[in-house]
Amino acid sequence: MTQQRNSQSRIERDSMGDREISSSVYYGIQTVRATENFPISGIRPLPTYVDACILIKKATAIVNGELGCIPQDISQAIVQAADEVLAGQFREQFVVDVYQAGAGTSHHMNVNEVLANRALEILGDHKGNYKRVSPNDHVNYGQSTNDVIPTAIRIGGLLALSRTLHPALEGAIATLEAKAAEFQDIVRSGRTHMQDAVPVRLGENFRAWAHILTEHQNRIYTASGDLMVLGLGGSAAGTGLNTHPQYRARVISTLAELINSPLQPAPHLMAAMQSMAPFVNVSGALRNLAQDLVKISHDLRLMDSGPKTGLKEIQLPPVQPGSSIMPGKYNPVMAEMTSMVCFQVMGYDSAIALAAQAGQLELNVMMPLIAYNLIHSIEILGNTIAALTQRCIQGITANRERCLAYAESSLALVTALNTHIGYLNAAAIAKESLETGKSLRQIVLEKGLMSEAELAKVLNLEQMSQILPLE
Repeated sequence: MTQQRNSQSRIERDSMGDREISSSVYYGIQTVRATENFPISGIRPLPTYVDACILIKKATAIVNGELGCIPQDISQAIVQAADEVLAGQFREQFVVDVYQAGAGTSHHMNVNEVLANRALEILGDHKGNYKRVSPNDHVNYGQSTNDVIPTAIRIGGLLALSRTLHPALEGAIATLEAKAAEFQDIVRSGRTHMQDAVPVRLGENFRAWAHILTEHQNRIYTASGDLMVLGLGGSAAGTGLNTHPQYRARVISTLAELINSPLQPAPHLMAAMQSMAPFVNVSGALRNLAQDLVKISHDLRLMDSGPKTGLKEIQLPPVQPGSSIMPGKYNPVMAEMTSMVCFQVMGYDSAIALAAQAGQLELNVMMPLIAYNLIHSIEILGNTIAALTQRCIQGITANRERCLAYAESSLALVTALNTHIGYLNAAAIAKESLETGKSLRQIVLEKGLMSEAELAKVLNLEQMSQILPLE
């Protein structure tokens, strides 16, 4: 399998021949071939995806050791090597481009080789002595790329959600609720079709956004339940070939303990291997969230527009100079960044949908693309929401006087007169107000349609802008 050429290199052999490899690296001959074959993007595997693969390898080493499928000393060495990677060591050894061999075989063998070579060192042996610890026969015992990679996408997705997106959403929701309470007594003009509408409370705008994000979080929780059903143990084609009868149940139980999540075996291993539907489902929930985040970020930009020629109902906190030529200019950069990230997530979702339909027979070979796009979408959305919350939403202030002035001058206030003077009369008064510059109140009184006391009651902005409770 291997021989030492000198202190700087070793010779490894696979079914295609021999290759000289630097003694300093922990990956082996199949990883080297992959780096040569796929110099595509320079994008290496996401750390969370590496974590997911290593956790699977740790669980399989534990169970295969307990079942006597691999020697105990090798099992323990692989587990120790896995723990070292999970602690942050050897991360530079995972080098295969995101765009690689179908199904993820290249990345999978990268993981197997790194763990095998580190296990050899732990056992006092030298890298490349695969007769002692083999990437295929020991680290990969009872496994295949075809069941490991779809499982890794599931585990990586769950890790990314729990580490990044869900905490960010919870923080954003709490901050929006706090702003809703702070701004609850501020009345502003509503706008529909970008035109004047009836008055609303600024606080309710923020409360609506909090509710929208809460509903998206619930949808994502529901969709992510599919990620907890694993086809690990299916081996090459979903039949469980070369696995111990107890392996499947025990490895999933062990993996569930490692990530503290209620994982369960898939009821049909071939189905779990072939269908990418769980990833499409989660990606769709992310796209749905991204679409509403774009709307919220655009609302923030509109309400902050100005400072002299726009709405300027709120002030977003300035975080950096906004122009290379116009002094004193500040732009809503956190909201702008949010929209760009959301557009990227929508693009990733489209790619995932295309990749998911591109499987044939017993396997979908487009899984590397799905793995990167799904996990990356979760993480950039989480990071974006956290940054938007901390560097924008938390520091928003309201221009109370500007909000009230718009609300008081809105022609849409005439809507409140409908039930008192009729829709057509109200429409005529709105038209006359726009043409003459007279206030709605003045025209109604001049025409004797209502008394001053009645008008004062009907055109009460505080009352008009309250949300009616459910009965």
